[in-house]
Formats: sequence, structure tokens, C-alpha cells
Amino acid sequence: MTPPDPLLITSLTKERAYHDTCRAALAAMVDGAQEHVFTGEDVSASGADAEVLGYRLRSRAKEMRELPEGPLFFGRLDFGGERGGAGDHAGQSYHVGRRRITEHPSAPPLVVDWRAPVSRAFYQASARDPQGVRVRRRFGWAPGSRGDSADLTGLEDEPLEVEPLAEGHLGAGHLPDGRHPEGSLPAPPGGSRILANEIERPRVGPMRDIAATIQPDQDELVRADLTVSVCVQGAPGTGKTAVGLHRAAYLLYTFPQRVQRGGLLILGPNRTFLSYISEVLPALGETGVRQSTVGEEIGRHPVTGEDGEAAAVVKHDARMAEVLRRALYVRVGSEGGEGVNGLAVPDGSYRWRVPGEALARIVAGVRAEELPYAVGRERVRTRIVRYVRERAERRAGPQSSAWVQKISRARPVGTYVDAVWPKARPEEVVAELLADPAVLAAAADGVLDADEQKALLWARPPRSWKSARWSAADHVLLDEVAGLIEHPESYGHLVIDEAQDLSPMECRAIGRRAVYGSLTVLGDLAQGTTPWAAREWGELLSHLGRPEAVVVPLTTGFRVPQAVVELANRVLARLDVGVPPGQSLRRDGELRMLHTDDVLGETVEAVRRALSYEGSVGVITADSDVVRVREALGGAGIEAAGVDQLGARVTVLAAGLAKGLEYDHVVAVEPAAIAEGETRGLHRLYVVLTRAVSRLDVVHARPLPFE
Repeated sequence: MTPPDPLLITSLTKERAYHDTCRAALAAMVDGAQEHVFTGEDVSASGADAEVLGYRLRSRAKEMRELPEGPLFFGRLDFGGERGGAGDHAGQSYHVGRRRITEHPSAPPLVVDWRAPVSRAFYQASARDPQGVRVRRRFGWAPGSRGDSADLTGLEDEPLEVEPLAEGHLGAGHLPDGRHPEGSLPAPPGGSRILANEIERPRVGPMRDIAATIQPDQDELVRADLTVSVCVQGAPGTGKTAVGLHRAAYLLYTFPQRVQRGGLLILGPNRTFLSYISEVLPALGETGVRQSTVGEEIGRHPVTGEDGEAAAVVKHDARMAEVLRRALYVRVGSEGGEGVNGLAVPDGSYRWRVPGEALARIVAGVRAEELPYAVGRERVRTRIVRYVRERAERRAGPQSSAWVQKISRARPVGTYVDAVWPKARPEEVVAELLADPAVLAAAADGVLDADEQKALLWARPPRSWKSARWSAADHVLLDEVAGLIEHPESYGHLVIDEAQDLSPMECRAIGRRAVYGSLTVLGDLAQGTTPWAAREWGELLSHLGRPEAVVVPLTTGFRVPQAVVELANRVLARLDVGVPPGQSLRRDGELRMLHTDDVLGETVEAVRRALSYEGSVGVITADSDVVRVREALGGAGIEAAGVDQLGARVTVLAAGLAKGLEYDHVVAVEPAAIAEGETRGLHRLYVVLTRAVSRLDVVHARPLPFE
């Protein structure tokens, strides 16, 4: 065995000592945050100020205490002289990590945050454009390291300027102690073995952050301005989900007040997916970010009803917005109650008269302004009061605010407003629409045909909306009406993953929550599996209210090996989407096509073989076959977990839950059954075949649906 390079040993010793210094500084920062809580409690201030200060200090201390364990830096930037374009950073060196570490708030940082402006060069600098960087250093840490300095096992220097490496810099090196992962790529991204090993590291448990491996095109998306909405069309393995999460972390760091004031929301397709990505933001130092699904955001009642596909498709159709608008505003009229012949509004012993013509003009004027329904109702009341006030002031001079409130609460005014613009509840509007054929026919005239209207109607209408059994699709209708009545609270930024599966009505629901904020839209048209899945991004972005958003493609994969990508591309060719074939920089993967008469037996053997390697094993099958496959594995003595048990060595899951997940070794069971399981089954199969990050076994007895 070749002895380690003395220069490598010296450099590693220095960097380990530096890491110990950083660890001590971080511990002091944690202790200091808690000390500030105690100090803040003694500060003399008003009750409100003290409460706000205490909350902020306690939150800061809690965040510091809950920082996940791990290495404190993953890179270093050594800047050259002023002539090299280093500017204010000339001659400086910076360690780059997941958060800023300093010995004192006013002292230069020991570690700079990966989101800081100076850190951009770590991801963007190249030999063609050094950006003032003389040497970029990457650090190799033992797999699963919790931040022990001894786990720093390798480092790699990349010279970016033409001048020779200074003393103390290395080309590349690893200690021969067996702790650093083997098997780097023949031609890894950027030529870095450490980078390649980090990308290929076995996947067990929740999704990891990619702060150490962000590529230049990903970094451009991550650092896009807060005001910019972007749509990422990402092929499998291109890191689009990671880009969205790191963009969220970047925005929270760069625009803390603006983002926190408006709030940041991560939307995923289901709870399994959200559990899988749940540790990424905390690992980057960001806690308290809301992660949810569209169903959870718009759900007003428990889902106890179920729709057939025909009804669900119509309910998710964008045309339903017009049907619901008509169903709501049919309640509004120009005349009602005592207002037919005008109003007599009491003012002590006097009566102010508001003619019927004036009332009609007020209602028509408010309708023309297209305000939210609830705002329009109060606007009618306000304008009636204004009409009376103008006449009262001409007769007796200015009136007090108490007088205005008295007129506003006058019974004739309230009675008229209730008659001409009655209060409305979303449940009442939707229940009446779905229960009464005449109401539906009037609202859907010229919008929905007879068959579509028939599909919408409840077979057994409830006695009232209170006893209705609401379906998941009904919630998009309820949310649409609720949005017509009153706008929901808007977030400062939303990250929407697997967006290709959103329906037009779901997009409208999201758009209502992003009126004053920006969006990061992530998806892959080839992975659209719902009946209403998008086939192009333009229409979906319009429904989200962001038609101007730029669609940025990510086509080069770092996760899925080329052999797997080539197989998936054969399925892609049969899909009705305008998506270019994927490509991968990885040549280390393995693909086995296993034709057999005994699918369950071959599946068991494939899992046994997979267990001889490191990493996770995902056995993905048609939804109807999950129980059979799990029982077969159990009978062979192989313990298999459910999809919600993150960190399990072997997981058996239905194809419908595979989206967004990844496993080192995937066993895809009977592709023909997966493809037949739903309307867009080939799209689902495409998803299944692209979950493997190292090896893929395809077990089948029936002909493959993409042959």
C-alpha cells in the first residue's frame, strides 16, 4: 500500500484542528443564545415589547439547540490577489458550511454560510471564470459522520487560476483507513471524486440536503430573486426537489423579514413525500417552515365522500370556476325586501328616504367592481349610509362617527342588504349546486354539457349541507367559493413540488394564496399521473396566476444511472408529453431484466441479492399486489417495512406512492400490472423505473408494456 502523502497528513491535521475550533465556537454560540434569553428577561420594557423580545430570543435559542449534528464545513475558498478579480476578498480564505459560525458577532466568521454572497463562487467559479478564486477545496467526510473531526478523511484542491498551487495545497487525497466511500465516477461532475462520492452515497432514511454538491445551473435557480417566479422542468435525478428546498432556505436567509412576514409554504403531493423531505431545511438551519399538501391547505371538512373519475375530472376542470361564480352571484339582485320602493331610514323622529332607483344604482355599481362577495356586501351597506349622510350633512352639517354607526345598524338598511346581497356560506352554495338539477343547469348553461352535469349531481342529496359527505374534489369547489367570498391569506413565497399533477382548480386555490408572493414550481411533465395532469407548463402557470414565470429545464441527472435512464427513455417515447429524453453523468449503475414464470419467487431472490449491497431497497409493485409481495418476503424471512417507515432497509410500496422517493436498489415488480393500474399507467411506470439511484431489477412474467 502506498504510504499517505506527508502533505496530505499535514493538511488534514490542520483542518481537523480548525474544525475543533469551529465546534467550540458553535457551542459558545448555543450557550450565548440561551444566555441572551436570561438577560432579555431582565430588560426593562413595556409588556408588549418584552413579550416580542422574549419570543425572538427563545426562538433563536431553540433553533441553536436543535441544530442537527454533522460536519461544520464542506468546502474552502482561497482567493487570489487583487489582479485576479478577488476584490475585497483578495488574499482571504473562507470555509463554507451549512451555517455561519463565529467566535464573536463582530469578528470575521470561522465558517461562512453557503447562502452568503461570497459563497456563490464555491458553486459558480470555474477555470474559465475563476471569479477571483485561486483554489477551491472540498472536504471528504466519513459516511454518517456526526461532526467528529476525526471523520475528516480526505480533501481535494481544484486550482482555478493559472498560477501554480501554493505550498500546502493538494491535488486530491484520502486517508487509507477504509472510512471514505469507494467507487467514484470515471468522469464525475467537475472532475471531483469527493463530489461524486457524496452524490453516490447510499440512500437510507429521509432525503439529505445537497449544499455540498449544488451544481452551477442549480445554484442559479436557488439564488433567483424573491420577486421572481420560476418553473423547473426537471428530468428524474436532476435534483429539482432539492433545488426548491435550498431556494426556500436561501430566501429565508437573504430576505428574512420579507419572507417571514408573508410566510413560506412548501407544498408536496402527500404526507409520505413531506416526511421524506422533512429534514432538509432543518439541516440547513431553517426550522418552522410550513410543509403541507394542497388537500390540507384547502380542507374544510373530513373527506368522507368519494367521486367516480368522471365526476372528479369535471370538478377539477377550470370551467367549474365560472359555474361556481354564477351559483354564488345568482343570489345578488337589484331589489329586495322593503327596498323595492325605496328605503325609509330612521334618524330619531326623522326618516331619510333612499329611492329605489338609487339603491339599484348602488348595487349595480358594486357588482361592476368585481369585489370579493363579502366585501361587496359591506360596500352596498357603506354606500347606502353615504347616500343618507350626504343628505344629512346638507341639512344639518357634519355628522359624528357614532351617527354613522347608528345609520349603518338601522334595521331597514340591514334588511335590505340581507335581501339584495345575502350572506353566503361556501357549503350552502356547493351543496345546492350539486343537489338541485335546476340550480346546476342554470349555473352551467353553456359551460358544461348534459353528461358533465349529470356526473356532478349527487345520487342521494343530503338533507342539508351539514350532513353532506364531502369528497376530496368537493374541497376544491368549496375553496373556490370561499375565495370568491373572501380572499385567503397570501404567503410571501410558495414552493410547489410535483406540480405537474395539479388540476386547474387546485392551481387556482394555490394562486389565491400567492397573490402578493412568488412561486417556485417544480415538476416533470413525464411524471404526471393524475387524470388532469398537465401536458405543458404554460396553461398550468396561468391557472397559478404566474403566466410570466420562466420555465427552466434541468435535463442532466446526477442521481439516476445512465443504464436506468436509458430504460426510462423507452417509456418516455410512448408518453404524450413534449419532454426531451433524460441523460445522466453516472455510468456506474446496474440494470437487470428478469423474465420469469415465478414473479414472487424471483422478487424474493432479487431482494436477497440487493441486501448484499449497502443502502436501501425499494420493492415497488402495482397497488393491488403490495400485500402479496410483502407476504412473500416475510415468508422468506425478509422483514419489509411500509412506505412511512423511513430508514428501513427494505420497503414494499405501491407504485402510487413512489413519486419523489428514491432507493439505492429498486425491484420493479410486473411493469404490465403497474401500467394497467390507472388511466395514466405508463406515466406511473416511468416514475417507478426512475426511483433507483444505483441498481434496478425489473421482474416480469408478462410482456413489457414499452416493448
